[in-house]
Amino acid sequence: MRYISTRGNAPALNFEDVLLAGLASDGGLYVPENLPRFTQEEIASWAGLPYHELAFRVMRPFVEGSISDTDFKQILEETYGAFAHSAIAPLRQLNANEWVMELFHGPTLAFKDFALQLLGRLLDHILLKRDERVVIIGATSGDTGSAAIEGCRRCENVDIFILHPHQRVSEVQRRQMTTILGENIHNIAIEGNFDDCQEMVKASFADQSFLKGTRLVAVNSINWARIMAQIVYYFHAALQLGAPARSVAFSVPTGNFGDIFAGYLARNMGLPVSQLVVATNRNDILHRFMSGNQYFKETLHASLSPSMDIMVSSNFERLLFDLHGRNGVALAELMSTFKATGKLSVEEDRWVEARKLFDSLAVSDEDTCATIADVFKRTGEVLDPHTAIGVKAARECRRNLSTPMVVLGTAHPVKFPDAVEKAGIGKALELPAHLSDLFQREERCTVLPNAIEAVQAFVAQHGNRGKPL
Repeated sequence: MRYISTRGNAPALNFEDVLLAGLASDGGLYVPENLPRFTQEEIASWAGLPYHELAFRVMRPFVEGSISDTDFKQILEETYGAFAHSAIAPLRQLNANEWVMELFHGPTLAFKDFALQLLGRLLDHILLKRDERVVIIGATSGDTGSAAIEGCRRCENVDIFILHPHQRVSEVQRRQMTTILGENIHNIAIEGNFDDCQEMVKASFADQSFLKGTRLVAVNSINWARIMAQIVYYFHAALQLGAPARSVAFSVPTGNFGDIFAGYLARNMGLPVSQLVVATNRNDILHRFMSGNQYFKETLHASLSPSMDIMVSSNFERLLFDLHGRNGVALAELMSTFKATGKLSVEEDRWVEARKLFDSLAVSDEDTCATIADVFKRTGEVLDPHTAIGVKAARECRRNLSTPMVVLGTAHPVKFPDAVEKAGIGKALELPAHLSDLFQREERCTVLPNAIEAVQAFVAQHGNRGKPL
């Protein structure tokens, strides 16, 4: 399997190199040169497989040539053996033909664990083989940081630096990052918003001279391994609901477009997906594109669903690449225009093509709370605010009531007590046993100004387990 850049001016790489590269050298994102496609008979034969075995079948083509089948099977078994629910991603029915797929049974109670627990093990495997040390710099709007730290904390050849917007993540999210202590773990609170953090990460990849020769690795959803791992649970849910003999629809709470792009890829790999609903909050750049072909920056607003408080969706470029016939030159021009003006639209026929599969909805904080309250009243289930947005969008945008609708349950509600409290359901939430002492644990975090020079100086000073790079 070879990977190419969305901007068409970077060398093609194998999986091993793509895992370590993150962004392509031309500023684009790596995608498979050719996407594997499974027959309906193959997909049907996977029904009833344990999650790690299904994951092996779905992801094997992406790593072929870089990781042996034996090693990859072991990595997957260890990854998903650490999850608290034996079904790994259980489905819970809310309504007639409507389900929530619970993706929060991993160590940090968020869907990011599916990819980042795997990413840590893949990095360990490859870096040990190459006898190489790397620096991870990541930006988080809440969940990626803790999942990345948890996934990579035991990696011998990794120093990890996670940037989060100061005082703009929930307390549980912050503590899940800042209470994991280790010589190779560094939490940085930036006096800015998530997009500021994300821009610093991108700029650091573009010019890595401050590292003095050490390689940067991405853990954000720009890393292809993140997308690859998320494809699996679309197959997992659809198989349980009768695929491939019937099609399935998905509603996906998304800010960076990575999770829903994985669903788009699952469809292109042969899974019968009839509809993908982009569910977002008042930071609605994706909804503005899907509903009106207008993708432009606006003021970023804090919300009750902070993991989607994102102004620019990094992975959206991967969809735009496909909409432009995988023409890297055309895509590079489009992204250059966006960088200069802060806005873009695509030709009408390309937008119409996207709308054949995608619908969207932007949901207010008030409607988020109302949905949490309504679902609790009718089912006794407590939703986190991101999942509630997914449920609201699913119900508003659903095309066919006879098609099963699966909402991605992206996080455990205990991570967002403010939203649950505002919903007024009157139910106290308790942390799972492995996090029961979270509020008593020691925290370690450095607050830095919104300046890339300060961040890069900190990384250079504290890398290599405390020894300056």
